[in-house]
Amino acid sequence: MQQDFCEKYKVYTWKNGMYLHWILNPGLVINELILGQRVPKITLQDKTSDLPRFERNFIPCPHCEKIHDSRTWSPQLGTGFKNWFGLYCPNCGEVIPCLLNIFSFILLAITFPIWGWFKKNLKSAWLKKQPQRFENSDFKTIKNPFRNKGWIKLGLGWGSFMFIFMTFIFPLISGSKITMLSVIVAIPIWIIAGLLFGYAMKKILNKKLSKSS
Repeated sequence: MQQDFCEKYKVYTWKNGMYLHWILNPGLVINELILGQRVPKITLQDKTSDLPRFERNFIPCPHCEKIHDSRTWSPQLGTGFKNWFGLYCPNCGEVIPCLLNIFSFILLAITFPIWGWFKKNLKSAWLKKQPQRFENSDFKTIKNPFRNKGWIKLGLGWGSFMFIFMTFIFPLISGSKITMLSVIVAIPIWIIAGLLFGYAMKKILNKKLSKSS
């Protein structure tokens, strides 16, 4: 059984470069703490399929041992965000453990005296809402958003969000001054960053196995 599993799946953990990037990139604090986008501690990749990576990634639940298609948690189904406490397993109702960005950890530790008192109640309320989120979700209906020119739309969408947050919201939080120059300079920066992000995701998620794999 174990041999068959290893022959079928490649296992990704925090030691993988993409996952280390998630842990160490300070910008991903926004994704984790505000958007509730999470990355599981363990991801499996089917080594026997010739489908794009987008369609052959799987996430195992350590509680019921069900192997979920990673598209179970996706923006298209409304389940890709709001996962602040981890990834909810629609099969057993438990929470699949996720990685935590180091800067998210520091921020949570500093502010723990504020939110720590309410953690149990917050998680309980969050868990009650989860079953409804997955009632009508069917990952098989999801089309690859990075196929063809879809990566441009998604990349610019991400860049627009980062432009608004970093140019207007973050300065308000930190007490920095917002100037016309800072806004003008930020526009091309986040357009380029967004396009690079979208293209990188397209290359990663559309990648197929080579014939030698």
